Amino acid sequence: MPEERAGSTAPQEITAAAAQAAADAQALEVRAAVRQAVSVSVATGLYGISFGALSVVAGLDVLQTMALSLLMFSGGSQFALIGVIGAGGTPGAAVATAGLLGVRNTLYGAQLGPVLALDRWRKVLAAHVTIDESTAVATAQRSRRAARAGFWWTGVGIFVLWNLMTLAGALAGDALGDPAAWGLDAAASAAFLALLWPRLATRAMQLTAAAAVVVAAALIPVAPGGVPVLAAAAVAIVIGALTGRRHGRTPQEES
Repeated sequence: MPEERAGSTAPQEITAAAAQAAADAQALEVRAAVRQAVSVSVATGLYGISFGALSVVAGLDVLQTMALSLLMFSGGSQFALIGVIGAGGTPGAAVATAGLLGVRNTLYGAQLGPVLALDRWRKVLAAHVTIDESTAVATAQRSRRAARAGFWWTGVGIFVLWNLMTLAGALAGDALGDPAAWGLDAAASAAFLALLWPRLATRAMQLTAAAAVVVAAALIPVAPGGVPVLAAAAVAIVIGALTGRRHGRTPQEES
């Protein structure tokens, strides 16, 4: 009888050990995603001080500058808007350029939908923090739980820091001098490139990136501002979606 009892409990012990090992591996992956998100959030959020300063120099006041960061919250669109205004463009041209660049976030949303699988009310919150960085961190993960952690920590982290730094930059204004002299213009790009580089390990990712670059470069001389970025994002997302569907590599997890 003791031998039979030991034999019957052995499979249960093995199953429990396997489940514990899987849970531990998953927890490690989530912590890695959070660390990645925090590093990207800090680097990108600091760049908000550059936007705040340049926005005031372009002619917007502090409240208008803060409204852009709080409500628009899309760095590319924000810089495009103040760039057009600073160059003497019309408000209509500024809004159109910013809006065109912002369309890429809709494409990101379509990509993140099956990855995150959020409830309806969470989708509303997620829409506001769906940006380049939160999308990149989320889609870089292998499980749904890690993808969600990476997405929320990146999106919310950047939102908080970006707005705080925007306020600091707007208050400093001209006294800050050239933001590039502080190295803030390179911090976000370096963090995003470091996040992107490991994703280019496979031939499919390299070809996707090359196709996006070629399309953007071809459109820059002939297309309005924002169109090359939008077209490159569309190319990358379409190719990524087709590749992921073919190989069935959408992050999967029960919840």
